[in-house]
Amino acid sequence: RDLVLLAAAMPAVRVARAQPSFDHGHAAWDALLGRHVKLAADGRSSRVDYAGFMASRAALGAYLTSLSAVSESQYAGWSKPQQYAFLANAYNAFTVEKILTRWPNLKSIRDFGTLIGNPWKDRFFTLLGKPQHLDGIEHETMRATGVFDEPRVHVAVNCASVGCPLLDRKALTGTSAAALDAQLEDLMRRFLADRTRNRFNARTKTLELSKIFDWYADDFLKGGKSFLAYAGFTSVAEVGARYADLLADSEADRALLRALQAEVVTLDYDWSLNAAR
Repeated sequence: RDLVLLAAAMPAVRVARAQPSFDHGHAAWDALLGRHVKLAADGRSSRVDYAGFMASRAALGAYLTSLSAVSESQYAGWSKPQQYAFLANAYNAFTVEKILTRWPNLKSIRDFGTLIGNPWKDRFFTLLGKPQHLDGIEHETMRATGVFDEPRVHVAVNCASVGCPLLDRKALTGTSAAALDAQLEDLMRRFLADRTRNRFNARTKTLELSKIFDWYADDFLKGGKSFLAYAGFTSVAEVGARYADLLADSEADRALLRALQAEVVTLDYDWSLNAAR
């Protein structure tokens, strides 16, 4: 009886509810990418087998559900590499899901509409406990000043278009800062080595860069270093200087790029769907 009375007198103890574990290696998404993304022979671009993704839609749906199950408080307790990989993979996976809602009856992601039905502003999924859209992930979070300040966001996320940097066959992982940095730099180098998107024109002596370097120049010109220690540029021409070995074939042309003596022009962007043929 005394024990019962003592227990009744003690203040109630709240038992913390354990947060569900989350796979920061994103193995489920990694497996889907490995099955349904087709790399070009040079490894610098890719196409997506949306028909294959359609056949694996249950597995994709399970992965998307695991992303949506992450709470804001759980996310807040993660490291920055874990947060970054989570957001980038979520962007790419939900973009694939968006395409599947109209597949195969579209030729571009812009077929959804640029005003009504805009695929980047449609809140068609839940993330961190609230209705979310693709722009909310990229522009309002990943590109927000003071959050990551990582210009390689533009090779981390894929907009389902031919003009976009490749969607890789591997998921981004947040297991360590070094591993994530290596993945982003590999994607950056493969993008700049793709002569259909970026190149030095030896005939005109101009540096021809993707429209991404025009649209998002401020992201690359912020200066300083990102949370992964990636240094920014003071001019877009410095992109050519840093990656001269990928953009030009002759040592003389590479020297021209390193000396910042090439005029910079931007190429037209190809919004065609990056579907495997």
